Amino acid sequence: MRLLEALAAGDSSTRLTAALTAGTHPESGFVDPLVERCAIEPDFFVRDMLTWALTRHPSEITVPKLLAELRSERAQARSQALHTLSKIGDPNSWPAITRSLLHDADDEVARSAWRAAVVLVPDRQKERLAAELATQFGRGDREVRLSLSRALVTLGDVVEPALRTAMASYDPTVRAHARATERLLRDPDAGFDLAVDEARRVVALGPDREEKTAC
Repeated sequence: MRLLEALAAGDSSTRLTAALTAGTHPESGFVDPLVERCAIEPDFFVRDMLTWALTRHPSEITVPKLLAELRSERAQARSQALHTLSKIGDPNSWPAITRSLLHDADDEVARSAWRAAVVLVPDRQKERLAAELATQFGRGDREVRLSLSRALVTLGDVVEPALRTAMASYDPTVRAHARATERLLRDPDAGFDLAVDEARRVVALGPDREEKTAC
């Protein structure tokens, strides 16, 4: 009981220690409070420890609780549940990564959904997932776009058809983001910002220059 109370303490270090203890000495009674705390915990490091603690409990207990959180109206609950599911890596969670989560209006939820999707997706559905993720090209700020590019690169060569489609888009922002992602796919060590700058220069030169560069 003291440990559960500590999860709600005003001091973040106390909450962090409580989450660490819950993961070090897992008990089934900790799962519900840990999941509930994930939805409202303001501190990043504590949230990360909550996720770790949940991964220490049997997946047959934690996964159903986390899947239920995906239907929460609270964005943080959805985002943190997706993050934790990606760390657990139970392939049975894949059907819960719905199109609505991949397109969630909240950027943090969408980013978590992209990361979870590329971890959980079966091989036979990777190309379809790549096509779905590619519809998000041009979305959000730098961090959102970098998350999408990293997710697509994780899928490997199956993303190439989706990239070609996006690079033919009428939207120059979409074309630039897709081209930067292609650069990262070919050269994982390339910096994202440099890839974006190069892509923007190519797009700015017009379709003829883009075609020559692609050859």
